[in-house]
Amino acid sequence: MHEVINPNWFAYLALLAWPVVAVYFYTRLPVPQATVWTILAGYLLLPAGIELKFAMVPPLDKATIPNIAAVVGCALIAGRMPRLFRAFGLTEILVLVLILSPIVTGLLNTDPIPLQNGLVLPAVGAYDGVSAAISRLLFIIPFFLGRQFLRSPEDNVQVLRALAMAGLAYSLLMLFEVRMSPQLNVWIYGYFPTAFFQQIRDGGFRPVVFLGKGVLVPFFGVTTIIAVAAFWRTRTPLLKSPPEWAVVYLSGVLFLCKTVAMMTYAAVAVPLVRWASPRAQLRVAVALAILACGYPLLRSAGVVPTEAMISIAANAVNTERAESLGARFKWEGLLLDRALERPWFGWGRYGRNRVFTGYDGRDVSITDGTWIIDIGTLGLVGFLAEFGLLGLAVFRAAAALKFVQNGREGVYLGALALIIAINMVDLLPNSSLSPWTWLLAGSLLGRAEALRAAARQRIGQGDLHLAPARSQGQLRLDNQHRPL
Repeated sequence: MHEVINPNWFAYLALLAWPVVAVYFYTRLPVPQATVWTILAGYLLLPAGIELKFAMVPPLDKATIPNIAAVVGCALIAGRMPRLFRAFGLTEILVLVLILSPIVTGLLNTDPIPLQNGLVLPAVGAYDGVSAAISRLLFIIPFFLGRQFLRSPEDNVQVLRALAMAGLAYSLLMLFEVRMSPQLNVWIYGYFPTAFFQQIRDGGFRPVVFLGKGVLVPFFGVTTIIAVAAFWRTRTPLLKSPPEWAVVYLSGVLFLCKTVAMMTYAAVAVPLVRWASPRAQLRVAVALAILACGYPLLRSAGVVPTEAMISIAANAVNTERAESLGARFKWEGLLLDRALERPWFGWGRYGRNRVFTGYDGRDVSITDGTWIIDIGTLGLVGFLAEFGLLGLAVFRAAAALKFVQNGREGVYLGALALIIAINMVDLLPNSSLSPWTWLLAGSLLGRAEALRAAARQRIGQGDLHLAPARSQGQLRLDNQHRPL
């Protein structure tokens, strides 16, 4: 166990004051930019691991307060009411299943679970199911906002630019904690949100800043490097400087975070964004999304080469990392066996999905990956709804690429798709899903839908020489490294 310092008054004030910050954004900026900064800045700056709890209301924290503030800003200040659905199709089905499946889970888990030494895990029931459904709705609000308000090519550019600018600014805080140890959350909010020893790596420190976990900071760094690489590809300056220098700088900061997986993500994604065609980028994104969605099936079938991966980790990195990976695979297997006792809708809340010792009823589970948490608590139905909705944005973007009108937009579309697909893969070992991810997914899906709608409109107007030929010609220019 690690010591947790009680949050100070400023931590709760920051949560309560964020709607005021959102009001400022929506009164000063266009709706798309205000939405981006309300969600992104809240994710980066608000305290993690604490919540505000009111009677009959799900807990409110940094993952939900900015979302609610963004909805209010769009509706009351900007006068644009967000819509949950645009029509009724596969997207809407996945959304409904994602939101409503916890209710079914609650109704199927009304039995208490006795443990050793008289301990009992409580039943779930309809009340908990409805509460979990509301929490899920609040968490994915940015998906609806991105789909409705961030669907133009200019919006996609603004999303990536905000990510790049935020990454450059956040890197200063990251460098501070690499040198001084993770202290900012303690100094400003009065507590440390996780185990400090986990942030000690190779004689140094991993930054935590305000994200709650050391692994989330380098992952955010990966996404910012991908965004900057897209501007490098399109020769778009950042802060009046060549973007390639920002790629080099941010890559150095990522290296100092001492997280091998994140460096691997960047080593794969950056060359793709910079030199591969948008079509190739989207093919890789689709492959990664399929891998993430299919991983539970592969894992349960025993075809994931876990022993080979542990051996590679031991040889390529060190024994400590290999042992950590082995422990992860061990607990994945035990938790998957537990989840498959109730495979379709899972075990629900209160740790019912976890593994306990048979002699004293002690919880010995280690749950890191979102996929195993989803399957254990919400079953295969809940898992497929969540991962399927993220993957659908990638698949729709890949299908809409043929309607893109120029090479620049293809690059930005591919970069967004890669960010989401890599996040899906990272959800296998880690819990890195955030409202910001949902905003990106909604923006990508909204752009794909807008491209398809524009193509249908051109067909209806008799313009039969559609974008594909023009777009592919422009994309060939990209592959030859000529100016876009």
